[in-house]
Order: sequence, then C-alpha cells, then structure tokens
Amino acid sequence: MQPLNPQNTESILAARILMVLCASVVLMLGVLHLVSTFWGPSLTPRDPALQISMSQSSLIMTNETTMWRCWVGFNASHSMGLILFGLIFGYLALVHGQLLFRSPFLLVVGLAMLGGLIVLCKVYFFSWPLTGINISLACYVVSIALSRM
Repeated sequence: MQPLNPQNTESILAARILMVLCASVVLMLGVLHLVSTFWGPSLTPRDPALQISMSQSSLIMTNETTMWRCWVGFNASHSMGLILFGLIFGYLALVHGQLLFRSPFLLVVGLAMLGGLIVLCKVYFFSWPLTGINISLACYVVSIALSRM
C-alpha cells in the first residue's frame, strides 16, 4: 500500500478525526446501553407485572430460558455490537488509517452497520439513540469524503 499524497494530509487528518468521533459516539451509546441493561431501571417495563410475566414465560423453542432473560441478553449483545464497532473503527482510524480508508470492504461494512442502526432506531427505538447514530453516520460519510480529496 503506497502512502497517501502528502498534499492531502489536512484532509486525511480531518477524516481520521471525524472517523474517531463517529466511533466514539457509537462506543458511548454501547457503553451507556450496557450499563442500563444491568444497572438501574431504564430498560425495565413501567408495569412491574410485565417483568414478572416475562420472567415466568419461556420460549416456544426452549424451556431453558425466559423472555426476561432473553430481553436482558439481547440488550447486552446489542450493546456489545455497538462497543465492538466503536472500538474497531476508532482503532483503525487512529492506528491504521490507510488500511481503513483504502478498504472498500471495511467502509461498506461500516456504512451498512450505521445504516442498519438508523433503521432500527427509527422503527424500534426512540429519539436520542437515533440522534446519536445520525451524528455518527454524518461524521462517517464526511470522513470518507475527506479521505478521498
């Protein structure tokens, strides 16, 4: 891989900073979600009877777990995916910028992940995760554009 054009160093630096910002937003959302999953009432139903019902209901596919345990597990794994995205893309932007910005595969995967998160946020979640992911996606797209200048 040949070095990037020295005339583009300012654009590349800005691209890397924006990619780190993109990754940081997703990482922060993932950490906040993981903390909320295991501590505090944020991800518990307002109706205590619903949590009791979920704790007593198993899935059709197995009696080995309950809907409540699945709820907690799905939230935790969702958080881990956000954290993984943030750590990998942040690391690549900081340490291996050329690899990241010259890899169509990595750039498309990142774009697909953020695009998928936008859809999930619009359909299933609420406004502040959507705002965070929109900010992250904007940083991502501008970062890629700057890396191409």
